[in-house]
Amino acid sequence: MNAFKAFKAQVPIAWSPHLYITLVRGIPGTRRLHRRTLEALRLHKCNRTVMRWNTPTAMGMLQQVKRLVVIETEEMYKARKQNEANHQALRPPLVINHLPASASSFS
Repeated sequence: MNAFKAFKAQVPIAWSPHLYITLVRGIPGTRRLHRRTLEALRLHKCNRTVMRWNTPTAMGMLQQVKRLVVIETEEMYKARKQNEANHQALRPPLVINHLPASASSFS
């Protein structure tokens, strides 16, 4: 299952003062009204995240473009970022010896 589909399945149940909104679908081919709504939400590029206050105005805008965005609470956003940081943690370097086995025995 795609990570964003998993996040879409988790609706922000508990009330949160902040909502983290990520644009997951492209803007080309969408209706002008939806493009204007995304512009008002300051979402210009795919996979960009913005933080907005949880107000009725913002919820109405998100209802309009719900198929284009993923909505997360603060806890969900921080958990996802922590998971990504753990995945990208530094690993020990991989050392590859390009010398043939016979050449390495002479040195």
